Amino acid sequence: MREKTTLPPAAKTTARATENDFDTLPPAMALHTLLLMLLAVFVGAFAAVVVLPTWLPALSESLLGPAPKAYWYLSRASAFVAYALLWLSMALGLLMTNKMARVWPGGPAAFDVHQHASLLGLAFALFHALILTGDAFIGYTPAQVLTPFASDNYEPFWVGLGQVGFYLFALVGLSFYVRKFIGRQIWRLIHFLSFVVFGLALAHGLWSGTDSGTTWAQAIYWFSGGSLLFLTVYRILVSRQSKTKRARQPAS
Repeated sequence: MREKTTLPPAAKTTARATENDFDTLPPAMALHTLLLMLLAVFVGAFAAVVVLPTWLPALSESLLGPAPKAYWYLSRASAFVAYALLWLSMALGLLMTNKMARVWPGGPAAFDVHQHASLLGLAFALFHALILTGDAFIGYTPAQVLTPFASDNYEPFWVGLGQVGFYLFALVGLSFYVRKFIGRQIWRLIHFLSFVVFGLALAHGLWSGTDSGTTWAQAIYWFSGGSLLFLTVYRILVSRQSKTKRARQPAS
């Protein structure tokens, strides 16, 4: 009679990833690393808004003034970086559940990039909001930036949707660290909020972004939305096909 073999922990982890059970893997980024990164965003935004113009008065002409210049450009650039990272995180998540990530870059690698992209996207989204407090044209206060629908300075509804999306984005990202406390099913339900986050981010970008009318911005929105729609539909079809195969299998 053949003896039952026991896989080492590393082999078990690989086997779980191969079976597409990525939600049992540990967080790819340590919690203290995430907190330090978010702290760096706060410090960096504060330095850009308060410290640099005071310490380097020569920069005041380009950083301050009634016309949107440096702060506005920084906010716009960080917004698109955050949006791209959100798309990458969601695309990898769908590729993993569709089992397409086995081909490239591989299950564990896809999971690591998926989570890192999500948390980095959260950091850039935070910077995108905070840096606007330095722009004199709109005149956001920190409270208006951090509170959804708290300002009527500029497109309050669409900006508010982006703010709600940010907090949901944070909820999804931080859920990696409380997964063992809330249970697998609740964690998976929270993770489905990613679709809501992307929808809010897309609406926020389309109707409050000043670059939405440009060809390159529209190309980004069409490609990102279309590719995620395709991967989502493909995931639904694969799931239905798997259920049908299981239902047709004879009971052992």
